[in-house]
Amino acid sequence: MMNYKLLMLKNLKNIMTNYIFSRKSVFSLFLLILFACNGTPKKAEESKEVEEVLPEDIVEMRADQIKLANIETGTIEMRSMSGTLKVNGTIAVAPQNLATVCAPMGGFIKSTTLMPGNSVSKGQTLALIENQEFVDIQQSYLEAKNKFEFAESEYKRHTELYKNEVYSQQNLQQVTSDYKSLKSQVKALEQKLTLIGINPANLHEDDISSSVKIVAPISGFLKTVNINLGKFVAPADVMFEIVNSDKLFLELTLFEKDADKIAQGQKIRFFINNETEPHEAIITQPGRAIDADKTYKVYANVTGTCKNVLPGMYVNAIIETSGNQVAALPSEAVVSFDDKDYIFVFDKNKEEAGQPFTEYRIIEVHKGVTDGGFTEVTLPEGFNIAAEKVVLKGAYNLLSAKKNAGEMAC
Repeated sequence: MMNYKLLMLKNLKNIMTNYIFSRKSVFSLFLLILFACNGTPKKAEESKEVEEVLPEDIVEMRADQIKLANIETGTIEMRSMSGTLKVNGTIAVAPQNLATVCAPMGGFIKSTTLMPGNSVSKGQTLALIENQEFVDIQQSYLEAKNKFEFAESEYKRHTELYKNEVYSQQNLQQVTSDYKSLKSQVKALEQKLTLIGINPANLHEDDISSSVKIVAPISGFLKTVNINLGKFVAPADVMFEIVNSDKLFLELTLFEKDADKIAQGQKIRFFINNETEPHEAIITQPGRAIDADKTYKVYANVTGTCKNVLPGMYVNAIIETSGNQVAALPSEAVVSFDDKDYIFVFDKNKEEAGQPFTEYRIIEVHKGVTDGGFTEVTLPEGFNIAAEKVVLKGAYNLLSAKKNAGEMAC
């Protein structure tokens, strides 16, 4: 019994010893974890304090990176920039290049061989028209001409007799009256003959005809033909329309707000249908009045010979507006990101770990017109144009470096 108690006390002592050791081990492990957790942030903070953080508007590059990116700097230029204005309009012809052909006295169509689209020359016969009145006018003219010739000789004879006091003044006045009356009658009939297309100088008794020629007043092509054989045409009826397409002009419609951008002599590039080849014109007459819809017309002469350009065609035109002196950079110096436009300017040179670095500052700008490879830029207030060195080449490479750094992420 005594031995059994001693054995139990010995086992209890061993258990207490193991329990105390286990608690010490757990406590030591807790302290180790605690110190480890407290020590890690301090090291991270210390490393973060050592690392240099660049401002958000700065990107830096080493000398070898600058050479590889082909970066070049320069100054902003003041240039005369020509902007563009997109407008619509139609092709038209000047009044002197569009002819409407009518028969001054009317008549029946005797012959014609022409169709719409045919080319005609000035003086070419378009049709023969027949009318009995043509015969009457020719007869009246020849009779009046013969009487006038006799009256003229009598007038001259009596004038000489009156000078020699052989003939009375009263008789001379009667002869003079007859002479002048016949003269005016002949002149009036000559004008009628010319009006219907008959040359009075070539008219003789054997040449009287019931038909006359309708001739083309200008050269061009027939836009419309409104006659046929046997048709009666009245003086007010349009028989032919002739268009001379060698001298065309544009009638462009612009808005009121663009009135100050247009001047005589400005160049225009215009396109017809789906053609990609531009045609050219020059403004000859800016608008002088504003229409009810707040638009006005601008007229421009088409220069050169343009194939397939016909009156009435719809055109899309680009007007080169007059230029002003503005701040401008090569177009490649202005980069876009996230619907905004930027340029880079030299900020400073520095050295890190024995290596030379250059810092460039990114600046937001607003683009204007583009002309001849240059782009107008509106700079922020206080920007020193004369002093700042702007990146002219390699701006896109700087933008890529900035985005890769994560500072311009969307």
